[in-house]
Amino acid sequence: MAVSLGFFSTFSAVETASFFKSSSSSVRLGGNLPSVRMATFAASSKPATTEPKKREPRGIMKPRRVSPEMQAFLGGLPEIPRTQALKFIWAHIKQHNLQDPEDKKVIICDEKLKNIFGGRDRVGFLEIAGLISPHFLK
Repeated sequence: MAVSLGFFSTFSAVETASFFKSSSSSVRLGGNLPSVRMATFAASSKPATTEPKKREPRGIMKPRRVSPEMQAFLGGLPEIPRTQALKFIWAHIKQHNLQDPEDKKVIICDEKLKNIFGGRDRVGFLEIAGLISPHFLK
């Protein structure tokens, strides 16, 4: 790659210290070339922290105590986040092939799921989150 000497002579004439004085500098490279903006970075005044603060889980991620029916389903866990409970329920549904073959949005409840879902035989997959809400105690 060949570069014309005019570029180097024009570039060397510009003081390099001016690049570091402001947040951006405009350099004219000479001839018919357009000016080029050079971005520079300033040092941060805040000291770098080595480990980020871990925030305590909130909302549906916060572990809550569960009802005895839910404990029996979960294998005796006294408290669990809602997200994890939904994962357990979906794993049970997939493992026992409880989705209706004609309409995968409908769950056919076995005895374990009937205890959690209020004795219902069939449940829509969008209803699951609402039906497990009473099992999470405050």
